[in-house]
Amino acid sequence: MNSIEEGLPIQNVPENFKSGFIAIVGKPNVGKSTLMNALVGEKLSIVSHKASTTRHRIFGILTGENYQLVYSDTPGLIQPAYELQKSMMLFVDQALEDADIILAVTDSLKLGADPELAEILKASSLPKILVLNKIDKTTQEETEQKIADWKEAIPELILLAVSAKEKFNLEGVMSFILEHTPVHPPYYPLDQLTEQTERFFAAEMIREQVFSILEKEIPYSTNVVIESFKDTPEILRISAILYVERNSQKAIMLGHQGKNIKNIATRARHEMEKFFDKKVFLETFIKVDEDWKTEKHKLKRFGFGV
Repeated sequence: MNSIEEGLPIQNVPENFKSGFIAIVGKPNVGKSTLMNALVGEKLSIVSHKASTTRHRIFGILTGENYQLVYSDTPGLIQPAYELQKSMMLFVDQALEDADIILAVTDSLKLGADPELAEILKASSLPKILVLNKIDKTTQEETEQKIADWKEAIPELILLAVSAKEKFNLEGVMSFILEHTPVHPPYYPLDQLTEQTERFFAAEMIREQVFSILEKEIPYSTNVVIESFKDTPEILRISAILYVERNSQKAIMLGHQGKNIKNIATRARHEMEKFFDKKVFLETFIKVDEDWKTEKHKLKRFGFGV
């Protein structure tokens, strides 16, 4: 894949070059991360069938001959109950403040317009489009009813039905975005894909496997910190700590004879080797920190902007 952190210098671009920030917002589990990955053409955001997987603002940069689109995948809209969730919603606010375009996402699985997302759309004067995702999982009648519900809530709203998973009708999303992206020089080097560091992606790949393998509250109680990231020509050596909140969660994450943590590490290592395109040695440790989700100073150390 292209360089993550070190892009080519910004070269001469056409006078009509377009560049802008697109905030992707919506409730948890409506397919925001899948949509951004599909639009950018790289898997930059982790994906899970469980809700509220995304915790940070994740940048995905798509550069064409005449444009550069900077997408922000954001945590799902929730009413925050503790400090971690408050920090997650700050990432949403930051993305909306920076945005030139709002790409709102809902799905067709539950009828009715989402009041919280509708309020964001009504309050903003920016160009905006609502993407009705997951139409591959519903009937045409259900999709049409969902569209009608939104049109009743916001009559002037531009709405497009898509399947991000199947990459269906995404050209319509791209057309809208390119039409409304302002003329501006590129913000980033022309081959850069994201602002996130390689350490960030390594941690996210581990966390994705926690969501995949473990159930109930364990994934939501887990945070991954990369303690060591040593890149050599032959191999990438990574050491990671998985923080949980209770000793009982640590036992579950370990599993019988260490089976769970071995599966998490093995799957994550395979994903890292594809992502970084080289051999990876990954070692993992589990630690208990009861207050990591509620203590502001700990969240700040873990990269959450509180």
